[in-house]
Amino acid sequence: MDPDDLATFTEAEKGRLERLNRFMSDGNGYFQIQATGPQTLAYGLTDSPVGELAWIVEKFKEWSHGVDSPEEAIDRDLMLTNVMLYWLTRTAGSSANMYFENMHANSWGKQPGKTPIGVAVFAEDIAIRRYGESGNNIVHSSDFDSGGHCAAMDAPDLLVRDVRNFFRALR
Repeated sequence: MDPDDLATFTEAEKGRLERLNRFMSDGNGYFQIQATGPQTLAYGLTDSPVGELAWIVEKFKEWSHGVDSPEEAIDRDLMLTNVMLYWLTRTAGSSANMYFENMHANSWGKQPGKTPIGVAVFAEDIAIRRYGESGNNIVHSSDFDSGGHCAAMDAPDLLVRDVRNFFRALR
């Protein structure tokens, strides 16, 4: 990264960049498998409820804020319900396919769309607004000191309040 660019980062952005670098070296396999071979993965996850459970629960742990086990952030019954919905509806493939489609959309460097976008960045997220603005019309952005990637499950009150604030401004 250009040192001059890095010098303009806030402390929060520097923390996100550090998490992004860690993700790119240690956590990117999840993304790469879904972006390059979603259908192959789908067969394994659809065939095995234990495989589906392991695939998703590991991410609850990795992407939750400040916890040693996923149950510290998200109720076990809620996690099992989430995994069960993927497995019973056989939607591992369609959910993974989003990564493939985004990787092959050829949308980098194009003009941002006009649709207003709201961004909520929780404590474990890696989003850096200046980079998102290059391809999106971000009109609302919030930073939170808690919550993780699965904010709807581990910080629902914060997420709901933020979604309401975003849409209230669009009325």
